[in-house]
Amino acid sequence: MAELKEARVPDIGGHGDVPVIELLVKPGDTVAKDQGLVTLESDKATMEVPSPFAGVVEELKVKLGDTLSEGGLVAIIAVSDSRPAAQAGDAAAAPAPAAAAPAPVAEAPKPEPVATPAPAQAPRAEVARAAADPAAAPMGAGLPPVRFEADAVLPDKVPYASPAVRLFARELGVDLMQVAGSERGGRIGKADVQNFVKAALAGGIAAPVAAAGGGGGGGLNLIPWPKVDFAKFGAIESKPLSRIQKISGANLARNWAMIPHVTQHDDADITDLEALRVALNDENAKAIAAGKAGKLTMLAFLIKASVAALKKYPNFNASLDGDNLVLKQYYNIGFAADTPNGLVVPVLRDADKKGVMEIAREMGELAAAARDGKLKPEQMQGGCFTISSLGGIGGTAFTPIINAPEVAILGVSKSDTKPVWNGEKFKPRLILPLSLSYDHRVIDGAAAARFTAYLAQLLGDLRRAML
Repeated sequence: MAELKEARVPDIGGHGDVPVIELLVKPGDTVAKDQGLVTLESDKATMEVPSPFAGVVEELKVKLGDTLSEGGLVAIIAVSDSRPAAQAGDAAAAPAPAAAAPAPVAEAPKPEPVATPAPAQAPRAEVARAAADPAAAPMGAGLPPVRFEADAVLPDKVPYASPAVRLFARELGVDLMQVAGSERGGRIGKADVQNFVKAALAGGIAAPVAAAGGGGGGGLNLIPWPKVDFAKFGAIESKPLSRIQKISGANLARNWAMIPHVTQHDDADITDLEALRVALNDENAKAIAAGKAGKLTMLAFLIKASVAALKKYPNFNASLDGDNLVLKQYYNIGFAADTPNGLVVPVLRDADKKGVMEIAREMGELAAAARDGKLKPEQMQGGCFTISSLGGIGGTAFTPIINAPEVAILGVSKSDTKPVWNGEKFKPRLILPLSLSYDHRVIDGAAAARFTAYLAQLLGDLRRAML
């Protein structure tokens, strides 16, 4: 009588709770020793769990999506002879054992995936093993051609794609069930995933998602957010998000997921511009103290220089509208304002028609209204280009998130004095780091590099803005 034995997960390098992504056998299948039973996929590797002995799969203890760790039960296998195949084959030389168990000697170790099931039903691992080991098939018999049918081998809930492609899709947040495979047998390749993402980004919401009722994600369906009982690990305090954080958080998440961001970094020498800023503030000290003028900040000069750069490179002063690029003939500049309740972006209108002193005064008024929570909706609308300045806090570079429907945003970090070679010697210069994030659907890398280089030139000598 066959003995029922447990097939368990061997040492898998310390990985725990590894998902089952593929079932290589089913109940009733005959398996050879070391034949794969299921496929596991960790964050770093894909591995098959081998059968520790030959026999017939009596019961499969896992299903797709289950997780396994070392020692986990995979299957119950009916083993006809616990001895290795070589010993079973020699049993004919020993009269007593051979007489006692003739049937197992003839049948036990022989896998029969090719002769018994229909070709399309044969598990991939068995077909591959038989092809690699002709001795497993009857002497002189060739393997028949096998037409690989993905639907017959893989369950409906598992897309026909390699583990590497599945990992690539998960990183992009793509549901492979909505991706059509272009490779042989309907297999999904990396190019299919990339094309799906491009189509989703170009069209906003992909048709398959809208049909399934999942709209709003542009085809990038994400797995559920992890639910954790944080109190299990220590004391916690729960604090509700402010209304501004809820609104801005949702917008930022959408913009980051839907816009292909690239960030171009550059440095601007603002030594002379900073000297001019200090001198102008000294000259207008009385007016500033009386509230008749705004204190000049570097941000006011940045806005003025950005307007000149937008005029020279009009694609940065644009928005996507379906298949059209809307080029704007006005220059409204938003600036990120840090408030006690969260981030808001007031918009300074018609910046091209104002001098730096007027820009500084209006910026001060908008920032004060933002801090007091008194900004009107129209004061946060109609922006063409946004500047996010962290210069007063610190940092050397960052990747600001584009404020849709704009196509670019400028990040500014803390200026620092650095030695700069002037052709003869090193001189101390005040350097301002610039980080320009842009929508790669509209702007290419060369254009972004030209924009930041020109902006750096303007900040180095603002007289260029008059040219």
